[in-house]
Amino acid sequence: MFDWIEHLADWLVFDVFNLEKGKHLTEALHFFIFDSVKILLLVFIVIFFMGIVNSYFPVEKVRNYLSRKKLYGFEYLMASLFGTVTPFCSCSSVPLFIGFVKGGIPLGVTFSFLVTSPLVNEVAIGLFIGLFGLKTTIIYVISGVLLGTISGVILQKLKLEKYLSPWVQQVLENSQKETEKFEIEHTTFKNRLPSIWNETKTILKGILPYVIIGIAIGGLMHGYIPEGFFEQYLSKDNWFAVPIATLLAVPMYSGASGVLPVVQVLVAKGIPLGTAIAFMMGVVGLSLPEAMLLKKVMTLKLIGIFFSVVTLCIIISGYVFNIIF
Repeated sequence: MFDWIEHLADWLVFDVFNLEKGKHLTEALHFFIFDSVKILLLVFIVIFFMGIVNSYFPVEKVRNYLSRKKLYGFEYLMASLFGTVTPFCSCSSVPLFIGFVKGGIPLGVTFSFLVTSPLVNEVAIGLFIGLFGLKTTIIYVISGVLLGTISGVILQKLKLEKYLSPWVQQVLENSQKETEKFEIEHTTFKNRLPSIWNETKTILKGILPYVIIGIAIGGLMHGYIPEGFFEQYLSKDNWFAVPIATLLAVPMYSGASGVLPVVQVLVAKGIPLGTAIAFMMGVVGLSLPEAMLLKKVMTLKLIGIFFSVVTLCIIISGYVFNIIF
């Protein structure tokens, strides 16, 4: 799907800029170009698509359905399962998060998606089967879905909507006004498009600086932090290895396909599987670039609460994996 972006990045880095393969700058620049094009393309498609969906499905009806129906937590599980079929990293999941919030989906449910989406997808599943076998893969998928579900439930109980950024509050207000207008006037799809397009441009303009900054930070980390840098902190006999691995992973940024080979090396060097997986979850599910993107839609307090809850759940998952294996 993204092969053409890979070829574009290869052409720019190796042919146009004539940089040598394997160098830190080369790796960082290649990462930046590839992820910038990929994520901005995904951002545009997702925001535009969610604009169409939001114009046809009134926010109030969605809210009323979710508030009146006793789903017994099933909505959190549904969001987590949806996250498993979306091949996005933590940064490219953020536009969908915005779309969910705009659509009136409860904040905790959107968090369930945001947690699971980068952790469990077809790429991660395929690599996990090849590296660790079917049994470990099944346990990982189940733990990832449960991690998203439980995190979403906890975050919803905390009632954190007031900590969304003023920008998101304004987007929600405008979205609600547009939806009510469309419902009253029975506007055709053709006539809805200009409003949807304008809303898409407004959102893109608002988040673009954060996307670029986030990817730039990720590119520098990808190019300049050596793969074996953290192994000394993850020894087998260290009881605090799981929380240390999780906390050390947060500044890093990579998709599951990039970090899983590192996890394999860590396990081969004698690091417990649960500790290595906690490290992977920290890299994939939490990152500073993601925090930069979330800063546009959340206050710092909400980002801190979100990261704290997910970090705690990851640490618990790491210990559980170590007990099982």
